Amino acid sequence: MAELLTSHFWLGLGAIIWVNIILSGDNAVVIALAARSLPAHQQTKAVIWGAGAAVVLRIVLTIVAVELLKLAYLKLLGGALLFWIAVKLLVPEDDGGDGVKSSSHLLGAIKTILIADLVMSLDNVIAVAAVAKGSIVLLVLGLLISIPLVVFGATMLMKIMETYPVIITVGAALIGYVSGEMLVTDPVVLEWFKANAHWMVDFELFAVFGHKFELSAAGLIGAGSVVVAGKWLAGRTSPPRET
Repeated sequence: MAELLTSHFWLGLGAIIWVNIILSGDNAVVIALAARSLPAHQQTKAVIWGAGAAVVLRIVLTIVAVELLKLAYLKLLGGALLFWIAVKLLVPEDDGGDGVKSSSHLLGAIKTILIADLVMSLDNVIAVAAVAKGSIVLLVLGLLISIPLVVFGATMLMKIMETYPVIITVGAALIGYVSGEMLVTDPVVLEWFKANAHWMVDFELFAVFGHKFELSAAGLIGAGSVVVAGKWLAGRTSPPRET
C-alpha cells in the first residue's frame, strides 16, 4: 500500500490520534462513571466491551461522515461547528459529568457507555472525517489506535493535560486548522476562493530535514483564530482575582 509510505499519511494519522485524545477525555470519564457500580470483576469487561462497541460505531459513523462532507454546505456547517468546539476547549467548564447514570448490570453498563459515546462523539466524528480527507485506511487506523488509548489511559492523560495545559491549546489549534480548511473547501465556495483568493486553498510546501510538508493558509488562520477567540473568552469567563 503506497499510501502508508507517504509522510502525508503519517502526519494525518498523528493528527487523528491527537484530535481523538483531546476530544475524547469526557467520553473516557463517562465510560468510567457508567461502570462504577458494577462488581470489580465486571468493570473491566464493561469497559472493554463498551469501548469496543464504541470503536465499531465510531468507525461506521466516520465513514458515513466522510461521504457526507462531499455534499454542498456540509463542510461549511462542519467547519463552523469544529471552530466552536475548538474554542470551547480553551474555556473552563464547571460540568464534571456527574449526571451519568451507572448500572449494576453488565449489559446495562455497556448500553450506557455506547449511548453516551454516541451522543458525545459528534465532534470527534466530524473532526476525524475532515482530517482523513477520504482515506478509509487512515481513519480506521487512527480510531483503532486512539480510542483504546483514551479509554484505558484516561486518568493518566487527564493528569498530563492538567499539568501541561499547552497540550489542550495545541490540540484546539489543530482542530481550528482543520476547521479553516473545511470552510474554504466546501463545493459551494471552493471555486470562488480559487478565482479570488487562491492562496487560501493552495497548499504551500515547506521542508524539514529534507522532508516536504504542506500547510494551508486557511488552516493557519483557523488555528490562530481559535486560540485568540478561546483565550479571550476564557479571560472573560474567569472570576476576577482578589486584591
